[in-house]
This record gives sequence, structure tokens and C-alpha cells, in this order.
Amino acid sequence: MKKLFLVIGAPGSGKTTDAEIISKNNAESMVHYSTGELLRTEVASGSELGVLINSFTSKGNLVPLEIVVKTIVDAIMNAPKDIVLIDGYPRSNEQMLELDKILQNKPEIQLVSVIEVEVSEKVACDRVLGRARGADDNVEVFKNRMKVYLEPLSAIQRFYTQKGILHKINGERTIEEITAEMENYIRSKS
Repeated sequence: MKKLFLVIGAPGSGKTTDAEIISKNNAESMVHYSTGELLRTEVASGSELGVLINSFTSKGNLVPLEIVVKTIVDAIMNAPKDIVLIDGYPRSNEQMLELDKILQNKPEIQLVSVIEVEVSEKVACDRVLGRARGADDNVEVFKNRMKVYLEPLSAIQRFYTQKGILHKINGERTIEEITAEMENYIRSKS
């Protein structure tokens, strides 16, 4: 059975870096996928699907539901390890409900926990503008990405709190403190 941990957080919260470090520390049992990375890989491939995905991501908008959910479920099913960390998902109420619906018909995947890395908007903005990875790292796009992240957040928090699987972590500490807490939590649940 695949044990799934979703890691959510604002753009710049460090969720991808945290999950990468933890999966590297536990390479024998865990694998990490970034939703953004799965989609960027498709864009970089130059495929028809990649061009379609890019038409959304280049403006800071969400990629259509069917494309994202299919990409993620395929990644989980084909994961080489039993503990799967996915960051950056869900980003909307629809994504959350669609994944929930699919997982109800996939007993081989158990959603163990949704880990939220909490940071203030100012910290998130400073981090994103400080890293400037690409054309999508500017103030205007950051503000849109932040708005896209925050709009569904309370519904997502409510949904996973009712399921008893939401776990919040303070993301405004050193990376060592954050990853140590997250890693201990994941290990305790798997």
C-alpha cells in the first residue's frame, strides 16, 4: 500500500525543499514529487500537453483539474517506494474533492496526512523574490499566486481537519528545525 503525505503551503513557504530533504534522508522508504516539478517536466518536454500546461502556469493560474489529478495519481501509482510525499497539492477545493473521490476507489493508496507549512505573506514574498528562479518570480505574479493559494485555503483546512489528518508546521524557522519536525511526524505516521 502507498502511504501518501500531501505538503501544502504558500509559494515560498519552503514546502518543496522540505519534502526533498526528507525524501533524500529516507531514500530507502520515501519518494517525493512536487506538483510544480511534475508539471514543469511536462512543459519542458515540449509536448502538446506541456504547451497547454504552460498557457496556464506562465500567468500564475491553475492547471485544469483533470490534467493535474491524472499527473499526480499516475506518479503515486508508479512510485518506486511505499511512502510518497507530494507538495503543492491540492491548490483548490475542486482538486481536493477530485483526489478524495479518486482515492475512495483506490484502496492501494492511503492519504495519511496533509502537512501545512505556515509562513506569513511577507516571509513568502521575500523568499520568492530572493530566489527568482524564473519569469514567474516577480511581485505581480507572486501576488496572484498568493491570492490563488489563499482563496480555497480555509475550505481545504476545514475538510482535512474534519478527516483528522491536517497537521500544521511553523515554516518560519531554520530549515533544519522544520525538516526535523516534519520528518519525525511522517515517520511516526508511517
